[in-house]
Amino acid sequence: MLGYTIRRVLLAVFVLWGVVTVVFIIVRLVPSDPAVLVAGIDATPEQIATIRERMGLDQPLLVQYFGYVAGAVRGDFGTSYTYGAPAMELVGEVLPNTALLAFLGCTLAVIVSFPLGLLAALRVNRFTDRAVTTASLLTQSLPGFWVGVVLMLVFSQMLGLLPSAGLGSPDALVLPVVTVALPFIAILTRMTRSGLLEVVGEGYITTARSKGLSERIVILTHAARNALIPVVTLVGLEFGALLGGAVITETVFSFPGVGKLLVSSILARDYNLVQACVVVIAAAFVIVNLLVDLLYGYLDPRVRLAK
Repeated sequence: MLGYTIRRVLLAVFVLWGVVTVVFIIVRLVPSDPAVLVAGIDATPEQIATIRERMGLDQPLLVQYFGYVAGAVRGDFGTSYTYGAPAMELVGEVLPNTALLAFLGCTLAVIVSFPLGLLAALRVNRFTDRAVTTASLLTQSLPGFWVGVVLMLVFSQMLGLLPSAGLGSPDALVLPVVTVALPFIAILTRMTRSGLLEVVGEGYITTARSKGLSERIVILTHAARNALIPVVTLVGLEFGALLGGAVITETVFSFPGVGKLLVSSILARDYNLVQACVVVIAAAFVIVNLLVDLLYGYLDPRVRLAK
């Protein structure tokens, strides 16, 4: 287990280094000068040159890269041109909101999808199974931004039941949480159903049936434990994806999270803030994946032996 853990940690560090490098390259390829944005449209060339020197943009690209990587290791991504504050400090202020949105969305998805998947497996090829499967396919195919807009129009504009933007009260979380949870519910429901149906043909399930146990008891007590191992893995991976994939939802609902901050920093060409947002989102995703891999390796020794 120690060797497996070391390999996974080293791989996670390598992935993070790759993300940091790719973000640095992409930001430098954007056809605009941050010094001009900071100086303003009325600035003289001398003023722009002074600001460029102060920002270190006059240095060779390799020097900028090593300085950027060294800063990223320390959690220092420079100062936001837009807000005049450390970029990482700004990200840290909104990161708990995004984490809360992802956690609530993941929790709602688990609470709803597990019973639906079990129900579909217990009534396979019947009306209930077909209804759950059809609803899951339909939900999974809907674009997230479209779902968010429809929920906003119905429950906020038409019915006036829930706020459509911001985070001023707990009920403002309802629509964003439902929006990020719906696609996850669809995936998890299908995964739970298929996982249960795959193990019902195993020998130990046949033995349980031969003892005269009902189909409900066989699935709930014997099949569910093995069938839900990959489902638990999927929950961990999807939680990491929710941390980074809530960009559209946060933008639609003006939710003060990392995703909305990332979009606004891109529009403002605030490169230091863009780099901080992207690296934090990537780091959260990599860390969650690392924890899932370690948990999976602990639960299934065959994973640790695989190369």
